Amino acid sequence: MEGLLTTLPVIVLVLIVFSSVAFAASRYKRCPSDRILVVYGSVGKGQSALCLHGGGKVVWPLIQSYQYMSLTPMTIPIPLTDALSMQNIRINVPSTFTIGISTDPTTVTNAAERLLGLDSKAIESLAREIIFGQLRLTVASLSIEQINRDREMFLGAVRSNVAPELNKIGLNLINVNITDITDESDYITSIGKKAASEALNQARIDVADQERHGAIGQSEAQREQAIKVAANLAEAEKGKKKAEADQRIYVRQQEAQAVVGESTAHRDQAVKVAANEADARMGEKKAEADQRIFVQDQEALAIAGENESKASIAEANAKLAVKQAEAMRISEVAERQAQIEIQKAQYSAERERLTALEIASQEIEKSKIEIAAEAEAEKRRRVARGEADAILAKYEAEAEGMRKLLESKAAGYTALVGSCQGDARAVATLLMIEKIEEIVKTQVEAISNLKIDKITVWDSGGGADGGSSTSNFISSLIKSLPPLQEVASMAGVELPEYLGRVKDKEDGGPDDEKFSDDPFGGDGETSA
Repeated sequence: MEGLLTTLPVIVLVLIVFSSVAFAASRYKRCPSDRILVVYGSVGKGQSALCLHGGGKVVWPLIQSYQYMSLTPMTIPIPLTDALSMQNIRINVPSTFTIGISTDPTTVTNAAERLLGLDSKAIESLAREIIFGQLRLTVASLSIEQINRDREMFLGAVRSNVAPELNKIGLNLINVNITDITDESDYITSIGKKAASEALNQARIDVADQERHGAIGQSEAQREQAIKVAANLAEAEKGKKKAEADQRIYVRQQEAQAVVGESTAHRDQAVKVAANEADARMGEKKAEADQRIFVQDQEALAIAGENESKASIAEANAKLAVKQAEAMRISEVAERQAQIEIQKAQYSAERERLTALEIASQEIEKSKIEIAAEAEAEKRRRVARGEADAILAKYEAEAEGMRKLLESKAAGYTALVGSCQGDARAVATLLMIEKIEEIVKTQVEAISNLKIDKITVWDSGGGADGGSSTSNFISSLIKSLPPLQEVASMAGVELPEYLGRVKDKEDGGPDDEKFSDDPFGGDGETSA
């Protein structure tokens, strides 16, 4: 029993250790070489995920979890069409991009944050949109000649534009393959034809140059050969003549010595010696003449040979010049034809470019005109709407004021009629009395506005009814004003008697209007 109690803690300790090891082994996650192990959860302060490429890590339960991302490359076809180049010419750039999850520590964190849990189709769709946009931007920054001539530079520009954008979402650009570049206007084909024509013309020029060099070298070799042969012959002839001359001179010297010896020995034979000397001199002169004649003959032969050589050289040069002229003519014709084709291609391309520019400018101008017209129409509509609202508000305000004024007048008139106990005539009389002051004021202003600086009256006292003409004039002037009673009667109002009344025409003259009971202190017959 005591032994069992002693071994029991050891067994428990062994079981705990074994369980811990088994648990750690079950939570230890290994990362294959073709995957990225992403551990997320509580992985460290300021970290959203822990990414491992190779090796392994213990993933603690509850606080951590894990997921794998595949490093298998993805091939994305990009059929880019109608991409606008720097020359405003639309081209087709079909290409294939190979991408994959990056293993760079910074970039793989972006992949864990943006691509974790997405399948390959979703990743390809996201990458395709980025590649399309950056590829169009790259094509727009280059001319067709740069794209078609220097593919390495074009691919480098594509990589420099596409790779940083893919790195932002954790992808790495592995390879770019441009299959072919075409355009609708056949501009690239024209460039190829131009290059082929230039290469063909250069080859023809090189062949003509080599033929010319060969003919010139051959003629120069023949000329050198003829000159050297003639020189060798002349040298040989000169050596031969010199040897003969030396021989004769030696013979003559020996003969002269013999003659001198004989003359010394035989002074008697002086005359014969002299004769021999004369003969010797004559023979010497004759020999010299023969020598000079022979030399001249040889020189004439040499000159004739040289002339024949020169004629052969001139004939060879003439044939060479004819061949050179023919080669130059063929090269010039080919060059002119190539220039004509190039000019036709340039004219066609320039015409299409100008047409595209003109259409684009007209479209832009049309859009500007439409926008300006819509803006002007909208402005006029708003101004007209504002003016209409202002006029409507003005008329509503005037109508409201007029309504309130009429309501006030109606209320006043109602009260006035009520105070007069329904007598409308009395109401009209009261209203007319209120306006008398204004009427009188108007009459006074009419007289006061008369501009009379001076009136001179010559009165002879012969006026009508025994009165003076001056008084008649004043009376007529006063009568020319509308009497107060007549103004009231025209308005249909009868004034009270304390304001005067009009006498009947039977009491006075036919044209005299008399007033009685003048409240202003008159004699009862004051003219108004």
